[in-house]
Amino acid sequence: MSRVAVTSRSFSRHPVLRAELLEKYPEVTFNDAGAKLSGAALIDFLRGHARAITALETLDDALFAALPELKVVSKYGVGIDMIDTAAMRRRGVRLGWTKGVNRRSVSELTIAFAIALLRHVPAARDEVLTGTWRQHVGRQLSDRAVGIVGCGHVGKDLARLLRAFGCRVLAHDIRDFPEFYAETGVEPVSLDVLLATADVVTLHLPLDDSTRGILNADRLDRMRPEAILVNTARGGLVDETEVKRRLKDGRLAAAAFDVFAVEPPEDRELLRLSNFLVSPHIGGSAEEAILAMGRAAIAGLDDHYDPDPNFS
Repeated sequence: MSRVAVTSRSFSRHPVLRAELLEKYPEVTFNDAGAKLSGAALIDFLRGHARAITALETLDDALFAALPELKVVSKYGVGIDMIDTAAMRRRGVRLGWTKGVNRRSVSELTIAFAIALLRHVPAARDEVLTGTWRQHVGRQLSDRAVGIVGCGHVGKDLARLLRAFGCRVLAHDIRDFPEFYAETGVEPVSLDVLLATADVVTLHLPLDDSTRGILNADRLDRMRPEAILVNTARGGLVDETEVKRRLKDGRLAAAAFDVFAVEPPEDRELLRLSNFLVSPHIGGSAEEAILAMGRAAIAGLDDHYDPDPNFS
């Protein structure tokens, strides 16, 4: 029976997932120390294991070269931008990964962010805590124009949920989904049109060379001053410094980020802005999503494939 290493701290702490994994694989090394593993420490943790369940750890060619015994990596979570899939294929390591298992968790958080910002909830709460009691006049999400950048599993799920609010939904993606657009009434548009039109712009993209910094200063300037920006996808998609400047001078009404280029984020000035809402990468942290991702990762130890070298 293969030895399995679990690098994920949240998986290692979860009693149901631990029990279900141990039932299939009795020899498991969990990350019970709760260490944030990287580099040499990650290699040492994985050494001697044929299979691994990983989460946000970076798996590069140097790691696979140092661990010839590692034959299967199963991903706990939905993104694989932290894994060098081309190196995996060269080294003969197979990938277990199920797409979109946490989509409802992320799309619900996105809606929560949008409503909170439209109704000025963060600013109102801060005022109450400092002794100020006054009404904030906000806007409803209902009937607003929402622009979804990236119409994959989460983007599609979000679009369906927004129908209940009567929203006009715009979508931009490098791929075309004509049947989905026809079914849901979503309007496929260019990124420029989406940014110039939407009351709420929300990102649902992987992070790779084509998407890194996709919302730079020039594209942020195309957003309307009363618009809000939500990022529950990946840090690195947005120029955080430019977002801060626009939140401070009124060129952007509000923003909410669950993810950052560096986590935890270091820009305390940004985090303290009254029109900025922050959470600590909790998009997929609903209990239902954790179970779904964990069970998909357990299944991936046996149900795996040669990764696409062009997808990393």
